[in-house]
Order: sequence, then C-alpha cells, then structure tokens
Amino acid sequence: MVAIMLSITFYSQFSEVLTNRILQQLNSIKTLKRFQVEKLIKAEWESFMSTSDDTFSGDTLKIRLPHKALETGIYDFTKYDFNNEFTIGLVDASNGNYRVKTIPYKKIMNILLERTGMGETGESYIVGEDYRMRTQSRFFKDSTPHSIVVKTVGVTNALNDKLGKGLYKDYRNIDVYGVYGPIQVENLKLVILSEIDKDEVEAPLENLKERLFILMFLVIVIAILISLFLTRIITSPILNMKNSLKEMAGGNYNEINEFTKNSNEIKEMFEALDDLKKSLQGAVNFSKEIGSMNLNSQYTPKSKKDVLGKSLLKMRDKLLEFRNNEHISRIKNKRQLVEGLENERQRLSRELHDGLGPLLTSLKFYIDNHVDDKELRLEMGKIIDNTISEIRIMSNALAPSIMDDFGVGAALTNFTKDIKKAFGVSIIFEDLLKPVNSKITKNQETHIFRITQELVNNTLKHAKAKNIRITLSEFDDFISLFYFDDGEGFKEDHVILGSGIINIKERVEICNGKIQIQSKPRNTTFDIELPIDNENN
Repeated sequence: MVAIMLSITFYSQFSEVLTNRILQQLNSIKTLKRFQVEKLIKAEWESFMSTSDDTFSGDTLKIRLPHKALETGIYDFTKYDFNNEFTIGLVDASNGNYRVKTIPYKKIMNILLERTGMGETGESYIVGEDYRMRTQSRFFKDSTPHSIVVKTVGVTNALNDKLGKGLYKDYRNIDVYGVYGPIQVENLKLVILSEIDKDEVEAPLENLKERLFILMFLVIVIAILISLFLTRIITSPILNMKNSLKEMAGGNYNEINEFTKNSNEIKEMFEALDDLKKSLQGAVNFSKEIGSMNLNSQYTPKSKKDVLGKSLLKMRDKLLEFRNNEHISRIKNKRQLVEGLENERQRLSRELHDGLGPLLTSLKFYIDNHVDDKELRLEMGKIIDNTISEIRIMSNALAPSIMDDFGVGAALTNFTKDIKKAFGVSIIFEDLLKPVNSKITKNQETHIFRITQELVNNTLKHAKAKNIRITLSEFDDFISLFYFDDGEGFKEDHVILGSGIINIKERVEICNGKIQIQSKPRNTTFDIELPIDNENN
C-alpha cells in the first residue's frame, strides 16, 4: 500500500511539473520568435524608409494593390497576393511619392522553422485577423497556408489582444499544449502561436505509469517471497526446539543433542562481539562525518539503549540547528539591510517630491509673474520644467509610488517607458502577472523591481545592447522573471562587484529563489524564479 501511494504521489507531482515546464518552455520559444519577427519587420521598415528607390508597381510585386489610397505604414497584403502567399507590405506615401515593397516570405519562415526545443510535433505559426494561417503548416505541407482556417481558442484570445497558455484543440482538432499572443506591430493584426501535441508531452508520463506499475508488481512479489523466506528461517528453529521439547517431555532424551546444536551460545557471544565492533565502527565513522561538517550523513542507533549513537545524533542535530540559525540570521541581516536601504530611498524620494518639487513650482510661478523678458521667461521656464521632470524621474527610480497603488507590473511598465525615452534603446516589457487573485507580496514586488533596475542599468552601462526584452510571469507556485538583451555578454566568474550581479543574487537569495544566468555575445539571459508561497518574503 505504501508503494502504491508513493507511486501515485510521484506520478501526480511529475505530471504537474512537466506541464508547467512545457508551457514555460513554449512561452519562451513563442516570446523569442515574436521578438525576432517584430525585429525583422521593423528592420525592413527602417531600411525601406531610409532609401529612395523608384516606385514599385503591383505587377513587379506580384500582388493586386488595393483600390483605395494607402497611407504610409505596414500592411498585411496576403489577400492581395496572386497566390495568397503571406505578404507584408511596406507603403511610403509621403512627399507625393507612392512606393511599395514587400518583405520576403522566406525570411519570416526561417524564424518560424527554427525547431529547437519543439520536439517531434511542435510548431510555431502566424494567423491573420481573418482566422487564416499565414505561414506554412508543418502538418499540411502541400496546402496553401491561406486555405487553412484556424479558429481556435488560442487564436480567438490572441486576436482580442490576450496573452495566454494552456491545453486546447488546434486547427487539426488535436489536443495541444500551446501559448499565444499578438504580434505588436502597428497596422498589423497578426498573432503568433507555439504548440506541441499533448500525446508527445504526455508520452513520458505513460511510460512512467507503465514502469511504476511493473515496479509495484515486482515489489509486492518480492515482498511476499521475502516474507515467506524470512518466516521459514525464523519459524524453523522454533519448530525444531518445540519438537525437541516434546520428545524430552515424552521421556525421549535421545534428541537432546539435536536441541543442543540449535542453542549456539558461544557462537552467539562471538556474533554479539562482532555486532559491538560494527556498532562502534559505525559510530566512529559517523563522528568523522560530523567532524567534517557533513551534517547530511545518516546514522541509526542499534537500540533504545545505544547512548553513544543517540549522543552523536543529538550533536549532529545541534550542529544542523546552529548552521540553519546562522543561515537564517545571515538572511535576516541582509533583509534588514535591504529594508533599511528601501526606507532610505523612500525618504529621499519624499524629500525630492515634497521638498524640491513645491519649491521649483513656486519658482516657476514667480518667474511667470515677475520676469518681463518673454524669451528669458520661456527659457527659464523650460529649464525649470526639465528640472522638475528629472526630479520626478529620480523620485520614481528611488521609490515608485505607482507600485503601491497598481503593483510592480505598472511600475516596470513606466520604468521601461522612461528608459526607452531617455536612452533610445528598444525595450519591451511583458506583464503576465495574474490580474486578479495574485499571490505576489509587496516585498517580492520591491525585490523584482530592484532586480530589474540592476539588470537594465548593467545593460545600459556595460553591454552596449540595442534590444532588451523583459517578461514577468506568475504561475501557481512561483513568479518567473525572464530578462534578455543582445549586448556583448560577460563571463560570470570574471564579473566585478560593481556590476550589480552580486546585489541581484543576494536579493534572489533573500526571497529563497533560484537564478540561472547564460551569457554570450548577442544573447544574455537571466531566468529568475521566486516562490510565491514563502511567508518570509
């Protein structure tokens, strides 16, 4: 029964972990491909707008241009293509000219055909607002994508600007695990999905189920055989003794020698001495492990009267308690230090907002009413407005008030907008926190915001990156912060203290979280997980 319960529990936990990992992996693949598609479209647009080639006609482009006049922008021209091939059109109607160019279909397919981490049945594809597939299906290679209608739950939600994931039926009416979301390019109503068949995902579960069943059967059979064998070994001497006693009670003393052979007192004394030696050897080895601070070593006392064994176990438990208390104390001191730092930041933020802010506003009012020179008044007002704006940015960086009212998602949204405006870098933040019933705590929000600040500051100071992507997701058991930049990268074992990596790791440790860092040129990622059911956070 114990083996059955353990097998069922292990199977359930493995199934849940596997599902979460598959969805998280698909979300990372979908996010990366969406970023790559958006980057390709924007790069083609910038190249198109930076040139001044002659006007292209519909015949040259092999499309039927719409009759209505188009404004400058990016359009989905698939329905105007003679072969209904996925066509993204770039239109420049400025300065009286009318230029049109299309993005080669193969460039987009090269991104979607990258199948790393997609298994045997996984695929990523794009669907338009008419619910028709735009890119080639890996299952219907002989069919034109435009002829395939994809009106699934994922497409419907994504066309309504919703991001999501889960188990649903795909365009083949096959159960799949998938993630979906819109492609964020102006004028384009396209969505991208990454999916993998449920049967492939759950194949390891079926294999595990069969193995667990065989294992349980073998355990039960072996347990029965061992029980029968042990029963025979134990009962045989007792039956022999019982028969000898019956013979002696009946007056037959000829069987006394047989009874004497079964009572091996001298042999039992040597066996007891050997057991004592083994017991002492076990205690000595255990004490050496304790002396080496290998406190995970196990030891079982020989009996309830084994005082030495119990004393060693008590010593190990005390050392474990001391080490745990030391770790708790160290974490507590770090938390107090961080809390003090946050309190000081809040104080400085209030000083800037409530102290300098009103003074600058009063100064601007005085200038508006007492400086007669119009140009001087406008110049001084502009300087004061810039100063007020900088103070507001500094105040929000120190302690963003929006986080107390609307959470860390809104705070990071404003923060990334300010960074994009100030530095001109392409930075995208994706907020996947639960809109209702979120379990994230205020302390976790503060740590997540500071960690993101450190990561962005490091990228801007050291990485020379052009693109930054940030995804904050909430699952049932943990919060996931995924950070990507295409900078120069770094070697983690050679990173200097001033780069902020130490601060990031300490904040993750304070939250009892986990961090994975991978860095190489043009692809640096931080994958951070914080448990959401940790009461100490």
